[in-house]
Amino acid sequence: MLSKNKIKQIQQLKQKKYRNKYGLFVVEGKKSVTEFLENKMFELDVLYHTKEFKTNIKNNRIIEISEKELSKISFLKTPQQVVAIFKKTPNKKIQESNLIIALDAIQDPGNLGTIIRLADWFGITKIVCSLDTVDCFNPKVVQATMGSLNRVELVYTNLNEYLKNTKKPVYAAIMDGDNVYQIELKKNAILLMGNEANGISQENLSLVTDKIAIPRFGENSKTESLNVATATAILLSEFRRG
Repeated sequence: MLSKNKIKQIQQLKQKKYRNKYGLFVVEGKKSVTEFLENKMFELDVLYHTKEFKTNIKNNRIIEISEKELSKISFLKTPQQVVAIFKKTPNKKIQESNLIIALDAIQDPGNLGTIIRLADWFGITKIVCSLDTVDCFNPKVVQATMGSLNRVELVYTNLNEYLKNTKKPVYAAIMDGDNVYQIELKKNAILLMGNEANGISQENLSLVTDKIAIPRFGENSKTESLNVATATAILLSEFRRG
């Protein structure tokens, strides 16, 4: 049976300050938890599950609980059989790919989670994030990655300093950039994506070597811009072409 203190501690992991304090984060759902267990990028701290969840792992870190107890520790509206707590520190170093995604103040957890999945799909193993980008261990981000967090390394740093010191060309996705379908993209590069509302900051934009844009083909001028995750998908597809 789960104690009130344990329930409280798990619920606290919804907040970044407690994830940092305990060095833990939450993974939910059969598919995601199974992938984290099989990949072994992150070490399991404890796993709570209802009798419907089946796993071959047998140790004192795997604990069966009731559906009522699961609902008290789940961050989902509809709990999905299992809640697993993992340690934040990865067990191994992910190899760096030639193409790197850089994120300037991405705030929406769903967008970050989707971008991590896209990076995994397109074989990009490193994302560099500004310090004010949403935490990749946010439960909503983890949920949206569907396990891809195991294969993509996220580094939080002073993005401006990182861009100043890189030798790679930096492509920025902005509205008045060059038509991405009409230029040749370098493969060993950085793709910089900006904040959902404000785009790329001026200090980072000043370090960009190439400005690119996805042209709008529709005639409806009310469509102002693409969602940042959608735009990332289109641009990554172009970087991987040929």
